[in-house]
Formats: sequence, C-alpha cells, structure tokens
Amino acid sequence: MNTTKEINRRRTFAIISHPDAGKTTLTEKFLLFGGAIQTAGAVKSNKIKKHATSDFMEIERQRGISVATSVMTFEYKDFLINLLDTPGHKDFAEDTYRTLTAVDSVVLVIDSVNGVEEQTRRLMEVCRMRNTPVIVFINKMDRDGKNRFDLLEEIEKELKIQLHPMTWPINSGKDFKGVYNLDSKSLLLFSANTKANEEDSIVIKDLHDAVLNEKIGEKDADTLREDVELIDGVYGKLNDEDYLSGNIAPVFFGSAINNFGVKELLDTFIKIAPEPLDRETSKRVVRADENKLSGFIFKIHANLDPRHRDRIAFMRVCSGRFERNKYYHHVRLDKDFRFSNPYSFLARSKDIIEDAYPGDVIGLFDTGNFKIGDTLTEGEDFYFTGIPSFSPEIFKELVNKDPMKTKQLEKGITQLTDEGVAQLFTQFGGNKKIIGCVGELQFEVIQYRLLHEYGAAAEFRVLPFYKACWLTSNDEKKLEEFLRFKQQNSAEDKDGNPVYLAQSEWFLNTEITNNPAIEFHFTSEIHK
Repeated sequence: MNTTKEINRRRTFAIISHPDAGKTTLTEKFLLFGGAIQTAGAVKSNKIKKHATSDFMEIERQRGISVATSVMTFEYKDFLINLLDTPGHKDFAEDTYRTLTAVDSVVLVIDSVNGVEEQTRRLMEVCRMRNTPVIVFINKMDRDGKNRFDLLEEIEKELKIQLHPMTWPINSGKDFKGVYNLDSKSLLLFSANTKANEEDSIVIKDLHDAVLNEKIGEKDADTLREDVELIDGVYGKLNDEDYLSGNIAPVFFGSAINNFGVKELLDTFIKIAPEPLDRETSKRVVRADENKLSGFIFKIHANLDPRHRDRIAFMRVCSGRFERNKYYHHVRLDKDFRFSNPYSFLARSKDIIEDAYPGDVIGLFDTGNFKIGDTLTEGEDFYFTGIPSFSPEIFKELVNKDPMKTKQLEKGITQLTDEGVAQLFTQFGGNKKIIGCVGELQFEVIQYRLLHEYGAAAEFRVLPFYKACWLTSNDEKKLEEFLRFKQQNSAEDKDGNPVYLAQSEWFLNTEITNNPAIEFHFTSEIHK
C-alpha cells in the first residue's frame, strides 16, 4: 500500500471546550456524517438509556460528563479521520493537555451564550505553546446569546488569536434563521428541531438577489448584506498558511444539537487541516514520511471493558507503518515487543487492525510495560518531547480502609496513576502515599474506580501542600542534604525523581532563594 497516499488522507484532531459547550454533541454529529454511528446518544438525559458514544466509563454515564479522552476513527469523503474527544472538566485538564500532544490540529467549541470561559483559556494556552492550528465552532446559535461581533472581539482578545469568519449567522436565539457561507456564497436555512440537509442550502452568488429578501425577510437580508460587506472588507479570503501556522482561526457558527452548520465545518476541515506532521524528538526531527515506524504513548486506560481486566496503551503513530505481529523496540525498557491484537477505536468498541500509518491512534494491549511518554521504534533510541506532567494543585494521603485488600489497592493506584488521572508521590523516610490531582473530581473517580475495578476501599486525607516541584542539581551532595533536612516535605514520584512539596508560595520562594544549587521545576518532562 502507498504510504504517502495513506498519510495524505489522514487527519488527526482533538475537540476541546469548556464543559457543557456542546463538544460531545458535536463529536457525535461528526460520527453520524462519517457513517460511524446511526443514531446519536442522549448525553444528559438519564431517562434515556442511550448515551453519548464517546462517554464510556460508568462514572461518565452517571454524571453526563466526559472524564477520559476517547479516540474515534471514521471515514468521510475518502479521508480517514482520527478524532480525540477530550474531557472538558477542568479537573481532567492534564489528560487533555497530553492528548493535545498527539494531534495535528484542534476544533475549539465555544458556547455563544457564555462566550470564552476559564477552561477555554487554559486549553488555548496549550495550543499556543505548540502553534497548533485551531478551527473555532461557535455553538448554540439557536439560543439567545451574545452579539456576534462582540463575541468575535471577546474571543480574539481573551484567547489572543486572530479569527476569520467562514460562515455568518442571521440572528440568534428564537430569531435564528441560518448561516451564510462566505466561502461558497450559499445560504443555509435553519428550522428548529429539524436536521439540516442539502435541500436547505441555497446558492446566492449575489447578495442583492431578491431571493434573499424572499427567504429571510427584507430587514434581515439588509443586515446580512451590511455584515458581509464589512467582513469581506476586514478579513478578505482565508490564507491557509496563516491557519496552519496557528496564527489565524477560521470560525463557523451553528447548533450542534440540531446538526446545523456542522457539515460546513467538516467539509472545510478536511480541505485545510494539516495532514500528519513531523515531530520533535530528543535526538532529531522525525518526518512523517520516513520508512521506519516510530510512535509514542500519550494515554493509558485500564479496564476499558469492565468484563475483561484489560489495560490499553494509546499510541500515536508518528512515522513509518505499524504492522500487527511485528517486533518493535521499547526505548525505555530496551526490549522488543510485538502486538498480536492492536486496535482501532470507536469509543468502547474495538476493531483489530493489521496495520496503521502516521496520524493514526491505536490501542496496544498492555500488561504493565508502558508509561505515558514511552516510545516505540524500529531500533533507534529517542523520545518524543513535550509530554509534560504538571504540578498538581490538590494533595491527599491515600488511606487503606481494608488491610486485607492491600495488594489490590497497590495494584489499582499504580495502574490508575500510570494512566495519568493523577500523580503518585511516596514520602521520603516512610511509605505514605500522596496523590496529587488538578481537581477534586479526580479523587472521586479514583475512589470509585479503586472500589469497582479493583475491589479496594480507600479514602483520602487532605494534606497542606500547595505545589509539587521536581528537583535537579549538579551538586548531588547539596540535593541529598536538602531532601534529608526537608524530609516531611520531600517525596519521590513514580519514576524515583525527587520532589519537593511546598506548603505555600512563601515557603517555596524561600527555599528557591536559600538553595541556589538546586533547580525547582514546575513541570516534569516525563523523560528528561
């Protein structure tokens, strides 16, 4: 099979948003267009037993939120699309940050009613760090929201990115009549509670055509003419290079729940989104079109199928062709492994695949050999860079409630922290296990999963720490002295790296000042 052709037809992207902006709904509409699913799930309604395809964990189904990144692969117009649906909830931000290392572009969903929200800002900062190309979808236009011009101004100011409207809305809320496609010069009419289809699209090359007045009324037609003239004057035609370099974000308006404006977004996406990109490693830049396989693990999920105690490592293929049953080199362990059942995903359902190409995300059955950030190659030794661990914000001691289940608890907490839902620190001079998370909800998920997946009952005791800092020093003696002197505040992470747990910003700044020979790091590149 022609590898270049396979690379060219792949698009790998993540959907990101603040919770409740409609991200999971948009994901489902993409899958419907790709024929991957026949009916959409009901995310929020507990009465209906169907759930969003991408929400597969029991706790997600109970709460109606996404707490783990889902991977879905589908075909659309001869393109093979790898879509990663990320958790919107801020407590699971770290999973989302790592997922962003595995994609080539992003679709950002913004709620037209609430505009830019806190989590949107944080996610965009991560995209900016990598100059990831972004397309913006302004959702819920069928609800009374902010003025469209004000909204664009707010997004540009808050997210520090230039926008470029591709479609333009005609009113919003109960007066929402549809969108005008500025590129194809066609009008897409909206009628509530019905799904948009090709027949609703009317080509209007000349906005002064009387047909426009007839379709949307004279007042709205005049407003649209003025708006489009203004937009054309300000924005002109989209420069694809500006989008690909992450400087400009194309913008679409619509209503995901009504499947309105989604097809326009998808059609533009496959046309302009980047194919699999080259990647930085610790040794060199790996090109997507190289012959030899390389890829990295960006996520691990235990018990994807509760009936089988399985553990899946998610790998992004970066170069070469991955083949089933072929031996590949695990760089960190310096061992060769082969995989007889590699998977592609549609959320919970898994299909065994024979091969995979750059851009693909595949699931590898794992018996505990993988950690996040691990690299597979065909012999060369390097690591893909930029897969960080961030300092947690909440620290709690893990307390075993059933000493008879100590083994299960150990296994459970090791596996769950391998997945990256939280970080595990062991206090120096003792074996107190400290769990660090970004938010409270993660502790709930860990407690729930320890009990339901491993049969281990545990509780958490709050600890008075403010931040975890990874320590390095050229003076081993100074570092040892510091760790011994600060034993109550010293720990090691899962990889044995020394960590200082500061009680407050003041304590942290004092220690940094008093210990010039020691470097304090707020993120840990997983492989230094």
